[in-house]
Amino acid sequence: MHDDVTAHATTSTTPLPQAPAWLDDIGGEQALAWVAERNAQAEARLASPALEELTRDLTAVLDAPDRIPPVAHRAGMVYGLWTDAEHPRGLWRRASWLSYVAGAPSRADRDPEPTEWETLLDLDALAAERGRPLVWGGAQVLTTGARAGRRALITLSDGGSDTSVTREYDLDARRFVGPDDGGFHRPPSKGSLVWGDEEGESVIVSADVGPGSLSAAGYPRQVRRLGRGTAVEEAEILVTAAPGSVAAGAARDPWGRTWLTTMPSFYGTRIWLLPDDVVCPTGQQAARAALDGVAHPALPAPTAEGDLVPAGAVRLEVPESASAGVGRDWLTIELREPWEVGGRSYAPGTLLGADLAAYLAGGRDLEVLFEPTATTTLLSATWTRNHLVLTVLDDVAGRLEVCTPAPAGSAPGTPWAHHWVDLTGASDLPGRPEEDDTLLRPGRALLSVSAAALDPAGTDYLWVSASGWTTPSTLTVARLTDQGEMTGMSVVRQAPARFDATGVRVSQHVATSADGTRVPYVEIGRPVPGGGPGRVLVHAYGAFGTALTPGYEPVTGKAWLERGGTYVVANTRGGGEYGPDWHRPTQGRGRGLVLEDLTAVIDSLVARGVAEAGSVVVHGSSAGGLLAGELLTRHPERVGAVVLEVPLLDMRRYSHLLAGASWVPEFGDPDDESQWEWMREHSPYHLLKEGRVYPPVLLLTSTRDDRVHPAHARTMAWRLAALGQDVTYVETAEGGHSGFATSAQRARTSALIHAFAWQHASPRGGVPLHAEP
Repeated sequence: MHDDVTAHATTSTTPLPQAPAWLDDIGGEQALAWVAERNAQAEARLASPALEELTRDLTAVLDAPDRIPPVAHRAGMVYGLWTDAEHPRGLWRRASWLSYVAGAPSRADRDPEPTEWETLLDLDALAAERGRPLVWGGAQVLTTGARAGRRALITLSDGGSDTSVTREYDLDARRFVGPDDGGFHRPPSKGSLVWGDEEGESVIVSADVGPGSLSAAGYPRQVRRLGRGTAVEEAEILVTAAPGSVAAGAARDPWGRTWLTTMPSFYGTRIWLLPDDVVCPTGQQAARAALDGVAHPALPAPTAEGDLVPAGAVRLEVPESASAGVGRDWLTIELREPWEVGGRSYAPGTLLGADLAAYLAGGRDLEVLFEPTATTTLLSATWTRNHLVLTVLDDVAGRLEVCTPAPAGSAPGTPWAHHWVDLTGASDLPGRPEEDDTLLRPGRALLSVSAAALDPAGTDYLWVSASGWTTPSTLTVARLTDQGEMTGMSVVRQAPARFDATGVRVSQHVATSADGTRVPYVEIGRPVPGGGPGRVLVHAYGAFGTALTPGYEPVTGKAWLERGGTYVVANTRGGGEYGPDWHRPTQGRGRGLVLEDLTAVIDSLVARGVAEAGSVVVHGSSAGGLLAGELLTRHPERVGAVVLEVPLLDMRRYSHLLAGASWVPEFGDPDDESQWEWMREHSPYHLLKEGRVYPPVLLLTSTRDDRVHPAHARTMAWRLAALGQDVTYVETAEGGHSGFATSAQRARTSALIHAFAWQHASPRGGVPLHAEP
């Protein structure tokens, strides 16, 4: 059975039609036949010359030869995967640093030179050779020792699923290193394989190693360290998470330290430092005993929480809800909950710094590196050799701050130095303030910015990327001085415009939610000729503390903005736009706040005359699909249509479907009947009513999605159709949770979404999909 059929307060007394159980069988013959039929119906319904034209336009945008190549700096070279029309799955390639920077945009003293790329692996050729839809999952190039730049660990998946494999690759010979030659390999799982030492003679691996080795969410509970030429049965056992945990992990940091972790819950992590001289237990029998929770002579006693770590591992005593980071000799602690330590109290969202060795020895001399305000929160932090670079959101616009520890030999208590970095010139120009009391800080530039260290252990150079809603991305390299000031900033790549943004305005507004909370949203679009409302597409997410930040979106720009539509991003609670306090109240029973925020944004758009009542199209993916599904079923009169992409919809069963078990701290436990009483009010699959008319729905998922089970979308589509509703269903054969594995697939999916949205948004003030902008 797919849900209880007992009537409740928000449904009619007529039991809802039950979706067949065979829809849960992801690759089942009957289920795939149903999928093929629904896909054919969707294609027939949406197909048009305009859709084909839009698909071609978006493919050209995504495969543009002059886009910025994504790269990472490793061992003096830059590496990255490049895709285009001829190589849809990608070429993994590299170039020397000098050749890469020689391709920078023209300056007065020189013209750009072609970058000399060296192809390391042709993924399309490999996929054809193996007869499988391989999707790139990343590469870890060894950066130290004699094999630096010569060996890598490459991760691939079938069809883009979270389940993947990792194999060692010889960059000199351009081949995978087989087991007979001592090569490392991780079998299919949602685990990982990383280098375990500087010479590449060992790896740290987490994988499916048999019964009981995976958590209920499908992640490995045990991590081992395997030496080259050593049988898996003789690998060292680094950490085993207690039964009921989400996962276990281990990795080496850029400074050579090995860290062990267990996750008792989605928002909880326990951390240990594993000194190099600690002897770890080995042997298959001991590993099996650790997973089974039984005693074995080779195993240490479990911790009070039931985890197993080697004797001699040093616990990092920080709150389980906090995020800890290390940089050279320093420790950072980012708080998610209030913390009292050393006679002081620290608020959620605070970032603390301490000397790592002193902290491990019991010292609690902490310095506040960042403290949130009513408008600011910490988005991310990255270490260079001598500095910590923070990305801070201020009313959802980004900026950088550099924190520098006191120099060696400074007097005790010498504070860290702080420098702000001004990058506002890289973003959208602020528009002229209008007479609109919903405007949020009018006249300021809205900027998305990110920073990443080129080589955190070796240099103080940074990648800095910046963009705005209508300003394409610029990638620069900058150096931090000893004092933490940014100098020598040089543009290495600059993306051209991908859509006509002439006349497009960007403004930030606030809506007032039911409880009085001010909810920001960004509006991007041209004023409608002659005034009045136009076509409006709203995107929202509202979960897991994930912030929706500004940024150049060429696909949305080409498919929606260029044609005259207005695009709105709603920064509802549940996200991370204002730190933990913006997210935590929405967990569990507070989930209703997210929907109240979204409806407030839609009502604000209508009140301001941007959209007609009942005309807005709302798009949500993953947990955003849950939010859009709640809007569909609770307030269908407020929208013209909804797009639910790889959505979470059946909250009665979600914790028993794939990775859903790990999300109970976010949404609640439906197996607890007292929680289900309020959870069912946020379960779109259960909120549908017989006899009620719902706006058109586009449901999209992927057969290869092993994070959010396709059954969420399948059963919702089945029930909507059984109720006689207007539902269009599309399920791609590959793509995983992203829904696409190639640019062509992404272009097609995006074209379907925008064509559907254009068809169902208010026609007044818009232009036909096929018209010239």
